[in-house]
Amino acid sequence: MLSDVFMEQLRMACPIETVMGSYVPLIRRGRTLVCNCPFHSEKTPSCTVYPDQQSFYCYGCGAGGDVITFMRRMENLTFMEAVETLAKRGGLTIPENKEEQKRSQTRARTLEINRETANFYYRNLSGSNKTGLAYFVQRRLAPATIKKYGLGFAPDQWDALAKHLVKKGFSEEELITAGVCHRSKKGGIYDVFRNRVIFPIVDVRGNVIGFGGRVMDDSTPKYLNTSQTPVFDKGRNLFSLNFAKDASSRIMILAEGYMDVIAIHQAGFPNVVATLGTAITPDQARKISQYASEVIIAYDSDGAGQKATQKAIAHFNEVGLNTRILHITDAKDPDEYIKKFGADRFRLLLEQSGDAIAFQMEQCKSGLELSKESDKGKWLNRLVEVLANVPNRLTRDVYISKAAAETDISPDTLRSQIDLYSRKERRKQKKNNWDQLKQQTAPLAQRTPEGESQQHLERAEETLLGYLLLRPEAIADTASQLTQVQNTTAFFQKVFTEMCRMEQQHRPCTLSALGETLSTEEMGRLSRILARQHTVPPNEETAKDCIRAICNQVSLSINSNDDLLRLVAQKKNRSIS
Repeated sequence: MLSDVFMEQLRMACPIETVMGSYVPLIRRGRTLVCNCPFHSEKTPSCTVYPDQQSFYCYGCGAGGDVITFMRRMENLTFMEAVETLAKRGGLTIPENKEEQKRSQTRARTLEINRETANFYYRNLSGSNKTGLAYFVQRRLAPATIKKYGLGFAPDQWDALAKHLVKKGFSEEELITAGVCHRSKKGGIYDVFRNRVIFPIVDVRGNVIGFGGRVMDDSTPKYLNTSQTPVFDKGRNLFSLNFAKDASSRIMILAEGYMDVIAIHQAGFPNVVATLGTAITPDQARKISQYASEVIIAYDSDGAGQKATQKAIAHFNEVGLNTRILHITDAKDPDEYIKKFGADRFRLLLEQSGDAIAFQMEQCKSGLELSKESDKGKWLNRLVEVLANVPNRLTRDVYISKAAAETDISPDTLRSQIDLYSRKERRKQKKNNWDQLKQQTAPLAQRTPEGESQQHLERAEETLLGYLLLRPEAIADTASQLTQVQNTTAFFQKVFTEMCRMEQQHRPCTLSALGETLSTEEMGRLSRILARQHTVPPNEETAKDCIRAICNQVSLSINSNDDLLRLVAQKKNRSIS
């Protein structure tokens, strides 16, 4: 457990508004700040930062907590990893913690295994089997590029890597945890990657966190990635971001695969990344937005590439990134284009890349026969949906004029349809936000006396928890009044028990201190409670009402004669003792 002194130093060294402001733009609104939530997609700010409480809460998705919770969610870290990251940022030294030290050791060992594995594969590239090296040479990769990316080759043997790593002192369980080996049904272990060229995946700190492998024959799958491990999540990381983050350009090129990225980088464009075998995720789009203000999508020109482009545009729109589309002709992908026409032609292609709106408008015609009236109607409906999502009205008018000329529909008619669609979408969004808020603020319960009673109990519990966070000196007195009360929710029991433990140990009961034992979801719920009480904090009388309401739940919970007899027996035993 971290000391209270250290936690206070950490909070002072890393104010939540400073840390969050380094990830998302914050807008001042009186005593608070607001921003578009970095944890879900939205166009208007629903996330509020409370500097006086050193907390944040999103009214759209329910994310919330302190600066440590924010870092945990933003970088997909454990509690202690988030503390370590913030401590480095604030120039602090962390006191030792045995439990977290064990988890950190697991991560450290996994990274050591990955580093040794990458070296093993790299050395194998120039070993007796030159299959992998021949593949890279055939793809016209220079030796300097192969070395820079640490490309390698996994031999066509069941346990070559496993034997090597065991000799290096790693246990079989550690190899399985790191995702480089699997256990067979017979109990032995075998290599995950065999007879594949290897692409090490490196994070922005320079750690090898995983691997991608391409087959050398007709085996399936063609590409294989490391499964989820203590240091790797393919939906949150990007290939070559470790190089792209240092590029001078604020434009990021998004390619489809490893070889496209490496070919583009080798041609003189280091500002290029790729996803790891999946379509781009909201998390990856948000990560790109930390390093770029504009994205050029350079996906393959086939049908799958065009569909992936549509999805990527939507994700980038949601995080406020301007998007352009690379139109590749006479080649199926950037790698082939660069080989055929060279780096200078590719640079021109990048400069001439069209904007995402024009691409989406063109895609509206896909699969339609515009000579048919029914298909023309579908085309117009698709255009309306695309243009309604253009945030800037001036830019939207430019494209309305273009669409009107192409469809023989007056600009005013198109504009009115777009406004109608936008109003419907806003109403739908407001309803969705309201439904989400109701789910967060009033847990679902049937409209029965029991359901109403449960909601009343939970509201009283939450208000009391908020009061105690603001007035921790009242914890001991509250505990004495609730000694015999057992009919409380699991969330209240967990938080209140932790509060009482802190009070008994004479430790300050703060949101950050509770974060050591609460999950990010529980921290979000606790932050919602604080956010709700930010305007009208509960007073002592309110707290007394909440305690009475919680105590009265005992009688409300009696539903049978057996319950009544048990309660009488409990009271009798307490009076005798």
